[in-house]
Amino acid sequence: MRFKGLDLNLLVALDALMTERNLTAAARSINLSQPAMSAAVARLRSYFGDELFTMRGRELVPTPRAEGLASPVREALLHIQFSVISWEEFKPRESDRCFRVMLSDYMTIVFFQRVVERVAREAPLVSFELLPLADDPDELFRRGDADLLILPELFMSNAHPKAKLFDDTFACVGCRTNKELSGKLTFEKYMSMGHVTAGFGRSLRPSIDEWFLIEHGLKRRSEVVVQGFSMIPLMLPGTSRIATMPLRLVEHFAKTLPLRVIELPLPLPAFTLAMQWPAPHNGDPASIWMRKILLEEASRLIPSPEPSV
Repeated sequence: MRFKGLDLNLLVALDALMTERNLTAAARSINLSQPAMSAAVARLRSYFGDELFTMRGRELVPTPRAEGLASPVREALLHIQFSVISWEEFKPRESDRCFRVMLSDYMTIVFFQRVVERVAREAPLVSFELLPLADDPDELFRRGDADLLILPELFMSNAHPKAKLFDDTFACVGCRTNKELSGKLTFEKYMSMGHVTAGFGRSLRPSIDEWFLIEHGLKRRSEVVVQGFSMIPLMLPGTSRIATMPLRLVEHFAKTLPLRVIELPLPLPAFTLAMQWPAPHNGDPASIWMRKILLEEASRLIPSPEPSV
């Protein structure tokens, strides 16, 4: 089929080439022979009046024109997939859909395991691929490489729809035998003590509490930095260090580790956890079903109590 002189099948070929960056792999991904894919490249170059790709060994290196085409082509194909092709009744017990979800270790432990358990009962063939938080989630959405993002709402962009899940607060935590935590923890003592902190993504982006301190020109003494909140509790027993963590996660680990939870001497407000999905998925029946489950499971979480000294 042609649209204004363009064979729309060529857009599928271009998307595969941009994804794989290799002619043979791209051809295989869309079930074309290598000669047919080579012919598609020639036709793309003719239509757009640009080389689109140059060779570097076996790798295809896109030109600026190809880079500029990549995002709108992928978005158009995703829109067709979720708004035209996939527009049919979703039957959970028969579906083998795999949902790719970006979320932190914290959200996996305190929330998403509930979702996985429920889905196993209601849709046993549905599977999940849990992805680490990316430095640019919107890019994964644009490429169609993720279905959902679960993150504090304040870190989400406004480029895609989102919905609130639940609130949490921060608490301070340390080893149960830490004598420095026997009384009320003042702000001065908090800042003078050694901390275990968490960073996220490849660039180890700071957490909400770290952003708060940075915004106020403050810097605590981070003696151990780990790749996620769930690693923090393991670094505290037997030391004099403290940490700042979401209260729901602290409560989870306090059941099995010798931890003391104390009130945080920082005016950190509660924060909202939300889910976000690519705009092209807005009307996708499978995505609607999954989002409904997340909202229902979030509503069943009991309010987290205030930390006690």
